[in-house]
Amino acid sequence: MTAIVHIVRGLLGLFFADAVLVFGVLAVVGLTAVLIDVGGVAPLAAGGVLLLGNLLALVAGTLRARQP
Repeated sequence: MTAIVHIVRGLLGLFFADAVLVFGVLAVVGLTAVLIDVGGVAPLAAGGVLLLGNLLALVAGTLRARQP
């Protein structure tokens, strides 16, 4: 049982190790949902927002992790 708990903690640690990246991706997804529902943005444009926003969040998280 402790091995399973250890594995699960390790996997969760991979996803939540960088809070900036997690919150950045959540913010991009939330912004896209608001743009579609409230703004009436076309799905293709919303996909572009998701792509570019998540790429920017990834780059920001990588640059933040690189600095000591």
